[in-house]
Amino acid sequence: MKILILGAGKMGSFFTDLLSFEHEIAVLESNPQRMRFIYNAIRLQQPVEIADFMPDLVINCVTLNYTIEAFKVVIPYLPPKCIISDIASVKTNLQEFYNTCGFPFASTHPMFGPTFANLGNLERENTILISESDHLGKIFFKDLYTKLKLNIFEYTFEEHDKVVAYSLGIPFASTLVFAATMKHQDAPGTTFKRHLKTARGLLSEDDYLLTEILFNPRTPNQIKNIQEELSKLQKIIEKRDSAAMKDYLSGIRNNLE
Repeated sequence: MKILILGAGKMGSFFTDLLSFEHEIAVLESNPQRMRFIYNAIRLQQPVEIADFMPDLVINCVTLNYTIEAFKVVIPYLPPKCIISDIASVKTNLQEFYNTCGFPFASTHPMFGPTFANLGNLERENTILISESDHLGKIFFKDLYTKLKLNIFEYTFEEHDKVVAYSLGIPFASTLVFAATMKHQDAPGTTFKRHLKTARGLLSEDDYLLTEILFNPRTPNQIKNIQEELSKLQKIIEKRDSAAMKDYLSGIRNNLE
């Protein structure tokens, strides 16, 4: 299969490395510096070059705020039956775009990234496949993710956004609050160092990505839940209520199970 990958950032490079020995790969990237370590793939710098490559599939790995714009730039040079796909963590406006673009599509969301995941061993990681995706696109990504031993879940666009608000919105907000209130520690404990590592990893991500996940319309309700739990915990601590604390911790342990 001839596959065009848009963007040579972290995930673009990951998919290039992953697919380049079984498929013919071309990478479109306007920044030549990012192409330095691209191996076993055709390097493209101008959209017009796509016409000669004639891809069967496009995997859009550009920064989140340019996802739809990148599609619009390359679509004039794609063959009619080419499947276009994205791996965006926020699907806002993508369903509407796909419904009017005139191309078959596949939308997925690998629930991991180069910042935290071990890309050499993804057995414990998850990925989401959008159920409205084209049948052939689904087959391709299911096969790919199965080879990686990922846990595959199929959701609609609507269900995906609900999952993201919970599974990303809560940890993102909690980590940002930790980072906002932390102070330098000369002798930090293990737990503090782990939280600090998570915070630094999170804040190394693109600002637009963080913003869009937190701006998900369903995220405010999740943050409200955090505020309610903090308020509950604060009252228990202020009253030094040992029995209430024991019940609270017991309830949390039950949640973790």
